[in-house]
Amino acid sequence: MHQRVPVQRTLVTGGVRSGKSRHAETLLKTSAADRPVTYLAPGPVPDGTDTEWADRIRRHQQRRPAGWVTVECGAEASTALRAVTGPVLLDCLGTWITAVLDGIGAWDRPQPEWEPEVHRRIDDLVRAWSAVRGPAVAVTNEVGWGVVPEHRSGRQFRDLLGTVNQRVAAASDEVHLVVAGRVLVL
Repeated sequence: MHQRVPVQRTLVTGGVRSGKSRHAETLLKTSAADRPVTYLAPGPVPDGTDTEWADRIRRHQQRRPAGWVTVECGAEASTALRAVTGPVLLDCLGTWITAVLDGIGAWDRPQPEWEPEVHRRIDDLVRAWSAVRGPAVAVTNEVGWGVVPEHRSGRQFRDLLGTVNQRVAAASDEVHLVVAGRVLVL
């Protein structure tokens, strides 16, 4: 796997099961070997009903070095980013936008009612990401390479995550694309 020390802020993107998280962790293990890394987890916390999700989280946790600190930040990734003083890994922006949409009840309301709030939160996340003084790595899913989602909620998620990815990439020093475990620096 490609190993580069992040300049300051690195966005790692790719498809599901492409090796994004493993690559992001490797970047920080290399650049922050002597400092504890804060792992920001904006995804839903397992509640015992979704064993597959709980197993995914457990596997991620087992890969992390013992000295890393995990912060379950949910939709509050911006606040968590501002509080971190050392190396940070934000994994992942897809679960973050899901937490934001869940938190404002977007799935059950017309888009014009909630869209301004989502864009305000995206702006806030980009400002917080821009202020991070590395090493910092954010992980996201690459969207839009597959079929058009059948449901409105899937299309909204895809479009919003595409916007988040573009905005965070523009505020990053490097962007890495991971495909089948191989890394391409964009």
